Amino acid sequence: MDKFRVSKDMLLQGGVLRAEEIVEVRPAHEFILQRAHTREYLAKIYHGLLDRKEQLQLGLPVTPQLFARSAVEVEATRRTCETALREGIAVCLAGGTHHAFREHGEGYCVFNDIAIAIRSLQIKRPGIRVIVVDTDAHQGNGTNSLLENDPNVFTYSIHVGRNYPTRKVNGSMDVETVRYVEGHMYLAQLFTTLAAALEVFPPDLVIWIAGADNHKNDRFGQMMLSLKDLQKRDEVILGAFLKNRIPVAVLYGGGYNRQGEHTAKIHRNTVATAKRLAMAHGRA
Repeated sequence: MDKFRVSKDMLLQGGVLRAEEIVEVRPAHEFILQRAHTREYLAKIYHGLLDRKEQLQLGLPVTPQLFARSAVEVEATRRTCETALREGIAVCLAGGTHHAFREHGEGYCVFNDIAIAIRSLQIKRPGIRVIVVDTDAHQGNGTNSLLENDPNVFTYSIHVGRNYPTRKVNGSMDVETVRYVEGHMYLAQLFTTLAAALEVFPPDLVIWIAGADNHKNDRFGQMMLSLKDLQKRDEVILGAFLKNRIPVAVLYGGGYNRQGEHTAKIHRNTVATAKRLAMAHGRA
C-alpha cells in the first residue's frame, strides 16, 4: 500500500506534477458501485463480514477503512476516464483492480474500477467504444468476466500464461507470454498484438492498466523486464495513442517489487512519461 503515497511524493518532489494538478476525490456512491457488484457483496465489505476464506481469496484483511479506500479508487478511475475524453489523456495515481468479480474480490482487488468506469460512461455516452489495454503481468480475469459479451468493449491483456490467476476468463484478445520472458521478446509480442487489436477495434477511449509487476525484481510478476524495457513500453504505447488522438486513461495496476520503493519508481516513471508526451503533443 505504501507505493501509492511514495509514488505521489516522488512525482511532487521531482517536479513532475504540481500539487494543483492532482485532483482529490470522494468515495463513489454505493449505487455507482452496484453497476458492477451485487448489493450483498458490497454489504459484506462495508460491514466487514467476509469470512476467513474470503479474506484469504481477497488477500487483504477487512478493516473499516477498506470500503472507503476502495470506493475512492473507483471514483478516481471514473474521473480519470472522463478527463481523458475531455483533454486527451489523464492519469489515476492508483486503479487497475482487475481481479474483482461481481460477487467477490480476489488478488488485492476489492471493487472493479475498470468495469464500473465503463458502465458509468455508457450511461452518459451510449455506444462509446472502449478498449481495455492491460499490460499488468497478470490477466484481468474479473474485468473480462464483468465486460464479456459487450460489443462496445474490447479487452486486451498480455500476461504470463502459467501464473496467477489460475482460473483465467477469456477476454477479446488474451496474449500469453512464457514465464520469465525477456524484455525484447515481450515488447515485440506486445507491440505486434496490440496493433492487431486496435486494427479490429478502433476505440473512442483506451483504459490502460500499465502494471509495474513486469519488472525482473518483482515478487509475483514472473517477467524479466528492466527499467529501460518498461520505459520503452510506456513510450511506444502512449506515443501511439497520443499521435493518433485516441484518448487514454492511465491506471497503475499491480506491482510487488522486492525493493518497495522500486514499485513506486516504476509507477512514477509511467506518469512522468505520460506528462512529457502529453506536453509534446499539446495535451498538457
